[in-house]
Amino acid sequence: MSRRKKDPLRPLTDAERQSLTQLGRSQVEPAVQVIRAKILLAVARGDDYRQAARSVGRSSVDAVSHLVARFNRDGLAALSPRHGGGQPRLYNQAARQRVLREARREPTPEADGTAAWSLSTLRRVLRSASDGLPKLANSTIWQILHEAGLSYQFSRTWCPTGAALRKRKAGTALVTDPDADSKKS
Repeated sequence: MSRRKKDPLRPLTDAERQSLTQLGRSQVEPAVQVIRAKILLAVARGDDYRQAARSVGRSSVDAVSHLVARFNRDGLAALSPRHGGGQPRLYNQAARQRVLREARREPTPEADGTAAWSLSTLRRVLRSASDGLPKLANSTIWQILHEAGLSYQFSRTWCPTGAALRKRKAGTALVTDPDADSKKS
């Protein structure tokens, strides 16, 4: 017989149950989110914490207890991983917007020394600007751009993901992927 739960799982709403069920069956979502969804569904259907952990190949009852408490507090946001240690993020949302604004700006050869952005030239411009970011690294710029849905194209420019210029017999055509937004999330 298990002990009394200090923070039992609250009743799930229909939308939460549907989201957890869909996420629990997913083949493309991160594995940690799928496992957490399956654990919460097992607890919701009446399994105790040990059974819920073992149903997904885990053994930690405490981890299930912490997940349930976080789900009660945060809802579906408890499924996504949090900061896992290491150095905290140095750049806030305003700094990230500054990087994106600069990347979307058309470079001028006279002022920027380039006709197309690369990570190095973008870093140099951002570091030397008066409102710039003096310790910004290429990897940080790359991460910010990818989180915004931009990728480095063969033309050496940062373009929205899902749109590409293709050469056709009649000239250059902009080809877009209609499912690009659903693939990003």
